[in-house]
Amino acid sequence: MALKPTNPKTYTVRRMLHDTLGETTAHDSVSWEQAHALHDFVFPWEPEKPSAAITFRALHDDHGLYWQFRVRDKDIKTYVDKNEKSEVIFGDRVEIFFSPDTTLSTYYCLEIDSLARVYDYRANYYRKFDSAWQWPSGQLQVQARLDENGYVVTGRIGLQSLKDLGLLTHGTLRCGLYRGKCMKIDLQQEAMQWISWVTPASATPDFHIPSSFGIFQLE
Repeated sequence: MALKPTNPKTYTVRRMLHDTLGETTAHDSVSWEQAHALHDFVFPWEPEKPSAAITFRALHDDHGLYWQFRVRDKDIKTYVDKNEKSEVIFGDRVEIFFSPDTTLSTYYCLEIDSLARVYDYRANYYRKFDSAWQWPSGQLQVQARLDENGYVVTGRIGLQSLKDLGLLTHGTLRCGLYRGKCMKIDLQQEAMQWISWVTPASATPDFHIPSSFGIFQLE
């Protein structure tokens, strides 16, 4: 039986309380205490598990969308061979998907590991992936670091790229926020636990469906 769909969750992206940072300012200089802290991440397909230990925050100014994931994890796994961007999918990672509408006819995905490697790709419904696609040049910066509790991923996306891709309309973004928790590195058989902000309407793990997305509203 499929899970019941939920109404789209909404997250308010606060405007920074100071002058805009400018197009080249490092996102790690952001004062994150200004942002709403989002904690309500769940294991949609393992409801017996407690809430996932993730905090997400986002802010914006005239030039960029700034965001941060804090992940509590004492056993972080990454796979590195040729250091290709597709290697991200074999380890622990956080993910942000963007879509201009509920059809997912074309949508855009960022999957990022604790080494700050970004697997960026474009997709068409259903699960048709263009891994050669890259986020527009100069419009995405990402950093990651380990801390005493796990890892932190911060990033900046230029608002111009969100507009050019048809994703930002009247201050609204349709977004999915996810995490893949790697249980073991296995290139042949997936060994992941899946975590999401929104509970998708699917009986089996799947983020590439409209019901896995929520709404970002920029102040």
